[in-house]
Amino acid sequence: MTKNTGSLWMLVAGLLFGIMGVFVKLGASYFSHIELVFYRSSVGLLIVYLIMRQQRISVSTQHWRAHLWRGISGTVALALFFYCITALPLATAVTLNYTAPLFLTVFTMVVYKDKFHLPMTIAITLGFCGVVLLLHPVLARDQWLPGLLGLISGFLAGIAYLNVKQLGILGEPAPRTVFYFSLTASVCSGVWMLFDNVHAITAQNFLILLGLGSTATLAQIAMTHAHRVGHTLVVSSLAYSTIVFASLFGILLWDEVLPLSSWLGMALIIASGVLSLYLSPKH
Repeated sequence: MTKNTGSLWMLVAGLLFGIMGVFVKLGASYFSHIELVFYRSSVGLLIVYLIMRQQRISVSTQHWRAHLWRGISGTVALALFFYCITALPLATAVTLNYTAPLFLTVFTMVVYKDKFHLPMTIAITLGFCGVVLLLHPVLARDQWLPGLLGLISGFLAGIAYLNVKQLGILGEPAPRTVFYFSLTASVCSGVWMLFDNVHAITAQNFLILLGLGSTATLAQIAMTHAHRVGHTLVVSSLAYSTIVFASLFGILLWDEVLPLSSWLGMALIIASGVLSLYLSPKH
């Protein structure tokens, strides 16, 4: 029963992350992608701080360097991800960001000096073949820069996830890790905004910002709870449901029609990610 509950929580997280992407795309009409990062992170920072107060978790840490590296890599990955959502079809942008597990698998194998056995090599190769298929129509429309930045966002997100794993090994509680990520993202994007145009918040776009911050934070909470009570492999695999939800939202709201090669590429990336999760060593 608990395992099934974990799966349901991960599906809820996938839906909420998909809705977050919708709010980013809607918010692009009023704000820059850096402003959207700031408002998303600020709302998350407040909510996570309240959760830490309720759970009596201190903000003090002895591992500030690890938090800083996780915060910087995660912030840049988030900024690139938000930019790609504004420039590419929603499903394409989300899928490129979800190459992070592929990069995480490679990083983990290198860091822990594990051998790349044949099944793992095939799984990773399938994933990057999927990336080529997914990027082909993007490059054909002269959108090579957003496509490349989307792939870099997945690369940096993989680094951020590796840092999260290391922080977990060091004994840092999850809310504190999320707190310092939100703090770093808020400060970095806030400083960036000082040198850029800051758009006014109106009654209409305030609801978009509120929806963005709320869905992102609630999705993180649901995802954390899913990993806590569910089977790790099943929950991690269901994280790819975000791609499915994002595809549906893109079709319904913006009539985004992707060629068959893109759908095949997305399928290969999802299959590769699930296989990599199954085959990767459990450190």
